Amino acid sequence: MLTLASKLKRDDGLRGSRTSAPASDSTRRVSVRDRLLVKDEGYYQGGKFQFETEVPDAYNMVPPKVKCLTRIWHPNITETGDICLSLLREHSIDGTGWAPTRTLKDVVWGLNSLFTDLLNFDDPLNIEAAEHHLRDKEDFRNKVEDYIKRYAR
Repeated sequence: MLTLASKLKRDDGLRGSRTSAPASDSTRRVSVRDRLLVKDEGYYQGGKFQFETEVPDAYNMVPPKVKCLTRIWHPNITETGDICLSLLREHSIDGTGWAPTRTLKDVVWGLNSLFTDLLNFDDPLNIEAAEHHLRDKEDFRNKVEDYIKRYAR
């Protein structure tokens, strides 16, 4: 599970110094990098994945921007780190997108769920990974394990 919450508590005292520097609204932000340690279940067991979370000034009215910094073979995360998670969308067709009542803790839980119950092969961002899974589940598992050994230890 991410240790983002504890990092944000530690960094909370620094927030004043970060936001007091003159900058435009589009460049002033808090950036947090942390690791998500995957539980011992599913395809991604044992992997350590690093995410970057940028919290814009307009937060909580707009969602944070999250990117996976660890190369991964996943149907909802591209190899360049883009993430498909509805709660990170400002406007979502299914109504599960960002709302001002959501918190960074919701983002952490959502990211964690991408490795377990929200693993989605039916509406993928990384179509190649999803099709790979449909074609050959064992080869998909082998590629995931190879990526974990190479990039996520």
